[in-house]
Amino acid sequence: MPVFDFSNASTEKTEDSVCTYTTFASDENTTSPEQPILVLANSVRQWKHHSCGVFSNPEKKTAFEFQEEDGVLSADILKVDARFVSLIRWLGDNHIHVRLSGQNTSGGYAVYKIRETAFGGGTKLSAEDGFLQFMIERLLSSNAPEEEAEDEDQEEAGDEMKLTSIQSITDFMTCAGRTLPDNIRLWARRNLAVARSHEVSPEERRHAQRALSIMMNVQWKNNYFEAIDPVEARRILDEELYGMEKVKQRIIETIIQINRTHTLPAYGLLLVGPAGTGKSQIAYAVARILRLPWTTLDMSSINDPEQLTGSSRIYANAKPGIIMEAFSAAGESNLVFIINELDKAASGKGNGNPADVLLTLLDNLGFTDNYMECMIPTVGVYPIATANEKDQISAPLMSRFAVIDIPDYTDEEKKVIFSKFALPKVLRRMSLKENECQVAPDGLDAVIEKYRDTTGIRDLEQAAEHIAANALYQIEVDHVSEVVFHADMVRSLLG
Repeated sequence: MPVFDFSNASTEKTEDSVCTYTTFASDENTTSPEQPILVLANSVRQWKHHSCGVFSNPEKKTAFEFQEEDGVLSADILKVDARFVSLIRWLGDNHIHVRLSGQNTSGGYAVYKIRETAFGGGTKLSAEDGFLQFMIERLLSSNAPEEEAEDEDQEEAGDEMKLTSIQSITDFMTCAGRTLPDNIRLWARRNLAVARSHEVSPEERRHAQRALSIMMNVQWKNNYFEAIDPVEARRILDEELYGMEKVKQRIIETIIQINRTHTLPAYGLLLVGPAGTGKSQIAYAVARILRLPWTTLDMSSINDPEQLTGSSRIYANAKPGIIMEAFSAAGESNLVFIINELDKAASGKGNGNPADVLLTLLDNLGFTDNYMECMIPTVGVYPIATANEKDQISAPLMSRFAVIDIPDYTDEEKKVIFSKFALPKVLRRMSLKENECQVAPDGLDAVIEKYRDTTGIRDLEQAAEHIAANALYQIEVDHVSEVVFHADMVRSLLG
C-alpha cells in the first residue's frame, strides 16, 4: 500500500505515482541499522550518516529528497516498518523537514532515527515540542499491524510530550493508524468530530477533547508478555519477604505459567491475612517481578460506585473514574492493580456496592467508564487484592481470585525479621554502624515478648526505629561510642 494519499494530487502530472517499497512486520522496541525504521536506495550514492531533507511529493514516487551540497537528490524508499507507514505519509503530506540517521548497507541506506528540524516555520509542529520523537517512541512500543519497524551524542525523548491540543491529537491518530485498538480508533474518530463541531455546546466540545487527551496519552498494548527469569523473581521475593515459602511458591508458579503462555493468568491474587503481615509488600514485589507499573485502589475510602466508573458527561463537573485515571497515570494499559482492603468496601449510598464494579475489570473483558463512554481493554491488567477477612467478601468477587492465606509470624520468625531486616534497615537510614547500636539476645527476647500479642511486624519496625533513635541520641549527646540494649533497657524504653 502506498505511503501517500494521491486523492488530491494534481491531474496535470505527466506520470503516475509509483509505490516503490514493501513493508515488513517488527515488534522491536529499539532501532538500529539492523532493525531500521525504513530503508532507502543507495545504489547511486552512499548517503551520509546524518542527512537532511523531506519525504517527496506524491507525484515524485515514494522517495526521500536529500538536501546535499550539490543539490537535491532523490532516493526511492525500499522497505518500511509497517508501524511507521502512516507516520511517513504524514511527514510527506505536510512537507516536514527531517534529519535522518542511518547506515549504508548492501541492502540500502538503513534509517534508524528520524528527527524534525526547524525550517522557516513551515511545519505544523515546531521542532522543539517533541511530537515527532513522542510519536516514534509510541510506534516502537506498539505491535506490528495485523494486516499488512543513532546519533548517540544527542539523545532525545518524547516522554514529556502530552497530547492536549486538537491538532496534536489529530496528528497522533493519523500517525498511529491501526496500531491503536479498533474500538478505541473508532471511538476517537467520533469524539474528534464532536470536539471540532460547532453544532454542539462548548461544554460538550471540552469534554470530548479532555476524553481524547486522556485516551490518546495511554499506550494501549496487547496481552503478550515476555518471559520472566524465575531465578531473578525468587531473588526479589527473598529480598522483600522472609519465610512465606508457600506464598513464594505460588508466585513462582504464576511466573512459570506466564512464561509458557505469554499471557497473564485468568485469575488475580487475593492475599488474606492479619494486618501488618506484608500483604501490600507482596503485591509490590509481584509488580516489580512483572516489570509493570502499579496503582492502588483503597476500597475502604470508596463509598460510591461512581468514584470507580466516572460520571456522565451531561454534568458540567463530570470526570473519569479512579480506574480510568489509574490507566492515565500509568501511561499504559498493562499494569498491576493493587486493591487494598477489599473486605472493607462500603455498601455505598444506596447506589450499589462499589466492590461489585470491579467484576468486569477482574474478568479482563473490558471496563466501561461513564465519562469516557468507551470499553477500555483490560487484558493487560493483573489484579492483586488484600483483605483481613474472607467472610466479608462477596462470592462473585472471591471467585475471580486465587486465594492465598498469609499466616502470622511465629516468635522465631519475628526474631529473625527484627535482627536481620528491620533493625539493619533503620540503621542504614540513620547512618549508624552495626556496632554502634546492638541488641543483646535477652534484649531481643524482650522486644518479642512486648509484641507477642500483636499481629504482623509493624510494631517490630516501630520498635527498631525507637531503639535506633535512642542509640543515636546517646552517641550524639552523651558521646558514647556504642550502645548495647539489654532486656531492662528495652523494657524501659518501649514501656
